[in-house]
Formats: sequence, structure tokens, C-alpha cells
Amino acid sequence: MRTIGQHRDEVAALLAPVLAPRAPEVLTLDDLADGAGAGRGYRMLARAVTAPVPLPVFDNSQMDGFAVRSTEAGQVVRVVDPIPAGAVPVPLAPGTAAPIMTGARIPDGADAVVPVEASPPGAFPAALGLDVLTVPDGTTAGTFVRRVGSDVALGAELAPVGAPVTPALLGALASAGVGAVSVLRPVRVLVVSTGSELIDGGQQDDDGSDAAGAVIRDANGVALRAALAEVGAVVRRVQLSDAAEAFLPGLVSAVGDWADLVLTTGGISAGAYEVVRQVLEPRGLAVTPVAMQPGGPQALGLVELAGRRVPVVAFPGNPVSALVSFEVFLRPVLAAAVGAPDRPTAELPAAESASSPVGKHQVRRGRVADGRVHFVGGPSSHLLGHLAAATHLVHVPLGTDSVEPGNPLTVWSLR
Repeated sequence: MRTIGQHRDEVAALLAPVLAPRAPEVLTLDDLADGAGAGRGYRMLARAVTAPVPLPVFDNSQMDGFAVRSTEAGQVVRVVDPIPAGAVPVPLAPGTAAPIMTGARIPDGADAVVPVEASPPGAFPAALGLDVLTVPDGTTAGTFVRRVGSDVALGAELAPVGAPVTPALLGALASAGVGAVSVLRPVRVLVVSTGSELIDGGQQDDDGSDAAGAVIRDANGVALRAALAEVGAVVRRVQLSDAAEAFLPGLVSAVGDWADLVLTTGGISAGAYEVVRQVLEPRGLAVTPVAMQPGGPQALGLVELAGRRVPVVAFPGNPVSALVSFEVFLRPVLAAAVGAPDRPTAELPAAESASSPVGKHQVRRGRVADGRVHFVGGPSSHLLGHLAAATHLVHVPLGTDSVEPGNPLTVWSLR
């Protein structure tokens, strides 16, 4: 069997051409703020963006206060009409001070702002009634003034190629009047759930009752779609039966010229109806078991589909196995490509004992309380409710057959 590290390296090598810079597309700032085209995931600039205007675009007040001349520090000046934000002020005459609001344009002739707190009333609107103001000693040019271009100079680079489109960058682009930018197209992933027993999650009989019979609701399609969206992928999902004669045409049709990557669940183990293995092995899929529990059955390869070679990553069908496989093998590769953060990792003592197969790296579910790791549920791959209740993945390394209280364990935070 492969080790986890060996298989993760193989996944990264398989996906490297897919994750190389992709064709750009132009999206508006509103589209990007809404996560258009990539769920709630990450987008990256395909072209550098330069500032078409300086930021700020004009000298403006950093405080609610009075626009003054610094050369008149220590003098009593007359208070004139106020300057609200958004107004174009008249020049400030010598011997005067103008009440000014935060963000309002500094009038010609003024070069400093006296905070309203320094006036006798100490606040607006009461301070609007002042007839005169004493400009404080020590007032210097630039005091509480946001200068033109002090944030970003005209023509300066707002963001380089490959920069992640963060909320702060969107704000800077909006401030500079940039309405749309060129971003890299996200990776397009086709999630394929296999099994003739599957029905769509939430599906009910016509009478409104839960669907009866030997059927299983497709948890993998929904869960993996959400997991992929968190790292910037665009996802389509499809359910295909275990019938080989129907599986391949259905897969080819779904792949078309759209999918960059196919992610399958189920059909790669040692059963009699392992359709992914039976149909795709002759086309380039390599079944590569990994010394991991859950998630031992794994497969990957460049597979001939829809007239081209498409990267395929195949996970086991049990839902915990599929999600753990995603966290261990696929998420790190996709996250690194779009600048998404790694799972926070820590080494903490076990709160209780547990057993583990000595020849496998066991990934348990757990919670952290009082600085110790508590296991949530057992190691079985069908315990999806326990995974949903867990906050951490707990790693019991290869070669360990038992865990005792106090033994150090590596944990990945899921929340």
C-alpha cells in the first residue's frame, strides 16, 4: 500500500496542469462580492490592476473638526460656513476656520484640521454655533489631513497578477473606480456519485414519506460540492448507476468539454459491481490502495473521456471515507492553488484510550476540550453524524496499535 504522503504527491502531480494559470474571465466587483462562478470560494487576478486615480482622490479630513491654516496656530480666527462630506468647498480665507466633517474635502488655503473635541463645546452640532475658534498651539501642516495618494498613488499597482480577490482588495478597487477585473477561471470539477442504490438527498415518495426500499441518499454529492466550493472550485454533480453499459455514456456526457477534473465516489473496491474500476481502469485509471483508515481504497489517473485525457480522482463510497479522503488528499492541493488557508494543526494529548490498526494511518473524528483530544464516535466509515458533530480530524500514525491518555496526537481543526 502507498503511504498518505506518496498518494498526496501523486494527486498534486496529476492536478498540476489543471491548476496552472487558466483562461481569464472578466467579472464585475458585484459579481465577485457575491462569489459569482465559484460559490463562496477564492478568485485570483489574471492581470495586474493599476490605480486609475490616486487614493484618496483629494485631500480630506480625517476627523470631525475645523479646517484651519497651520500658520495661524495660537491665533483666534472667525468660524465660517461648515463643509459637509460631498461638498466642494470655497477657499478658506485667512483668519477663518471652517467646520468640516470626516471625509469632506479640505478647502484650498487650509492645511490642517483641529478636532472638534478641542473646541469649547467638544462636539457637533453644538460646535456649529461658535463664532470664533482658537487654533491650538502646535498645529502643523497635515494634522488630521488625509493627503492625495497617501494610500495609493496614481498609476501605482493596486494588486499584482495572482493576487487573491479579498474583501479588502474589492474595497480598494471600488474606491479607485475600477468596475471589473480579469480573474482566473476557477477549476471546474464534476462530482460523480456511483451506485444504483442512490437517490438524491432529500428525495421523498409521492406521499411525502421517506423513500422506502433498499436505497441510500446521496450524501457524497452534496458534501463534496460544498467542500470544493470552499476552496474556489465550480462544481457540477451527477449520479450514475453501477451498470457498466450506462455508466460510461453518462460519464462522457457529463464531462463534455466542461470538466477540468472528475471526482468519483464509490466503485473502486473489491466488490462485484465496482463500475468505476471496471470501466475506467482500461482507460487510464490506476487503483492505488493507501494505508489509511478510513479511505483505504483510492484511485487516480488521466482517463480517456469525451475525446481527451481528463484527470480523475476516485474516492471510496462511504461518506466519511469520501470526506476524509478529500481533506487528506485533495483539499491541500486545491487550497494551495488559490491561496486558501491550511487547516490549523496542533499536537495535543489524548483524553482517552483507543485502538488503531498498526499497519494503517487512522484518521479519527474528535473534539478538543481543556486542551485534550476527545474522540467522537468510532472509526467506522459510515458514521457521518459523528463527523458532523466533530470539530477536528485526529491522526493516529502508521505503526500505532493503541493510544493511551496523555499520548500526543496531531489534530486538524475543521471549524
